[in-house]
Amino acid sequence: QVQLVESGGGLVQPGGSLRLSCAASGSMFRLYALDWYRQAPGKQRELVARITSRSITNYADFVKGRFTISRDNAKNTGYLQMNSLKPEDSAVYYCKMGVDGYDYWGQGTQVTVSS
Repeated sequence: QVQLVESGGGLVQPGGSLRLSCAASGSMFRLYALDWYRQAPGKQRELVARITSRSITNYADFVKGRFTISRDNAKNTGYLQMNSLKPEDSAVYYCKMGVDGYDYWGQGTQVTVSS
């Protein structure tokens, strides 16, 4: 079983930055891809970025050039660096790992972009 705990959310002004963290339990973190999703009120949860076990990254078009996903396998932690934030980036952000066919989710961290 894998437990994921997100942190780093908060209130930031438009144009600002935040770095989210996703701490994973266990020793399997390095073996699996890590995804960041987000869900705004009244909207479906959407994939923001993915980093594979070999650190190959992919981004949704709406964050390309602004967000950077990374991982530190020694710390069992993934990160999402968010720059040039916009009000439409406001959402609850979740990290997810798919392990042996089962998806593990964190509890989410709220990001609010507002002046």
